[in-house]
Amino acid sequence: MVTRVRLLLADDQALVRGALAALLALEPDLEVVGEVARGDEVVRTALEVRPDVALIDVEMPGMDGIAATAALRRELPACRVLIVTTFGRPGYLRRAMAAGAAGFVVKDTPARQLADAVRRVHAGLRVVDPALAAETLTSGDSPLTPRETDLLRAAREGGTVADLARVLHLSEGTVRNYLSSAMAKLNAPTRAEAARIAYEEGWI
Repeated sequence: MVTRVRLLLADDQALVRGALAALLALEPDLEVVGEVARGDEVVRTALEVRPDVALIDVEMPGMDGIAATAALRRELPACRVLIVTTFGRPGYLRRAMAAGAAGFVVKDTPARQLADAVRRVHAGLRVVDPALAAETLTSGDSPLTPRETDLLRAAREGGTVADLARVLHLSEGTVRNYLSSAMAKLNAPTRAEAARIAYEEGWI
């Protein structure tokens, strides 16, 4: 009798999630036992269905996939995490691995390779898209401090300095100082451009 690997899928795009579920269900040893569309539903659902491996997207509402990975590893350490994302960025890979992910692949990975990645992660191995791994080795770490990172992440949503100060419980002067520092580090003329650069590098 085949021992099945129990899978949880977390992706906010229903079509993508459905396609992944259909492809993985074709494998005799893989079984999708749960699906969620939001990052903040990952832990609750995982505690209910007890997956062996969670396939998690990076960009989701409620909580991003990297934060969801860290939360899942705390609450259900037996569950391994494979990040499956459209956004193959070195910064995302570094942050995902730091959060406890065992693997990181992009969504255009062929179905057979994805199934193999699931099995390898389940077996305790690390699986990383080779091209992204090579790019990550040659790219630098984020130059931003944690507070600058928080501010640029919030700045991507728009809003005034006063809005950012209120959201992050800082004074407006402090917000301006952090934004100026981040803009200087990224050689960006505006905070919007700084946020764009940091986002494209996968730092926020």
